[in-house]
Amino acid sequence: MASRVDAIVAGAGVVGLACAAELARRGQEVVVLERNARAGEGISSRNSGVIHAGLYYPPGSLKARLCVRGRDLLYRFCAEHGVPHRRCGKWVVATSAQECAALRALHERAGINGAGPVHWLEGAALRSRAPGLAAVAALEVEPSGLVDVAALVLALEAELQRLGGVLLTHGEVVAVEPDAEGFRVRVAGQDAVRCTRFVNACGLGAQALAERTSGVPCARIPALHYAAGHYYRLRRGGVPFDRLVYPLPGPSGLGVHLGFDPAGRPRFGPDVRFLDHEDYRFDDSRREPFAEAIRRWWPALQAEDLVPDFVGIRPKLAGPGGGSPDFVIQDARDHGLPGLVQLFGIESPGLTSALAIAEEVARRLEV
Repeated sequence: MASRVDAIVAGAGVVGLACAAELARRGQEVVVLERNARAGEGISSRNSGVIHAGLYYPPGSLKARLCVRGRDLLYRFCAEHGVPHRRCGKWVVATSAQECAALRALHERAGINGAGPVHWLEGAALRSRAPGLAAVAALEVEPSGLVDVAALVLALEAELQRLGGVLLTHGEVVAVEPDAEGFRVRVAGQDAVRCTRFVNACGLGAQALAERTSGVPCARIPALHYAAGHYYRLRRGGVPFDRLVYPLPGPSGLGVHLGFDPAGRPRFGPDVRFLDHEDYRFDDSRREPFAEAIRRWWPALQAEDLVPDFVGIRPKLAGPGGGSPDFVIQDARDHGLPGLVQLFGIESPGLTSALAIAEEVARRLEV
């Protein structure tokens, strides 16, 4: 690795790789530092792979804007680079008359955010389209879809290398120190490297790296909350749905939903369980309430048909009952260090938004 480069991105998940590729596309000499043995082994490896349309988020928020833009960029990238994906659409359901007002509000927000086409269905029209769905009304969200996340990581890595960027694994950043020409970045077991621009895209490790960055005010580092989500697959059989199925969103997430893995097998999740540390052990003790959440819209499910699959952890910026705050993208206006961008709370829809986040980061770095 050169002793000096234009830009360093810490973190080789989907978002970090997207940021690095965008900077390289704009003529920057870029190095990505990843502490793990391979790219995409953090949050990106434990992800539902859903491509969101952009209907959930407050109008004008970063999530709303970057999700819609990122969705379109992601579909285009997948098509151009041969990444397996499908625009399958999804149902967002109201399972009682009492939920219809919230569903209509979501429909209105989808229009404001530009998330469409999104269609309202109820009664006979809904039953004919989704006969196995227990719902009084539903939104048909056409732009939603699925992507093979592992294949996306490989494609982004290949694109970075095509553009002249470098990925260095086993490259844990232990300190970032501002100097007269940018930053001196110390890497565990290796010589320090200097750069003009530095991007903290470390996901669950973003706050810890910010604390190891000299000159970043502690008051500007948001609290990190570990939100574990459990996923189950089916022991046998399939589902009578060919698209995603979501309930109305809850206070800390979008609710236990139906998705599909890259092989097309049904997968359910995630729930939300707050932890005090990073822990990927599967806790099967809440299988029955998990199953009950699914039975609200698919009554045929039996709890014993669920098989533990995996656990993912989201870097939330609010704890239980605190909602889902917006993405936090900090630049010099926030911390006073020109050339530094920090990404906090890049949870859902971070995967969908990744390529748009990359554009935003490049803009803030004035590249």
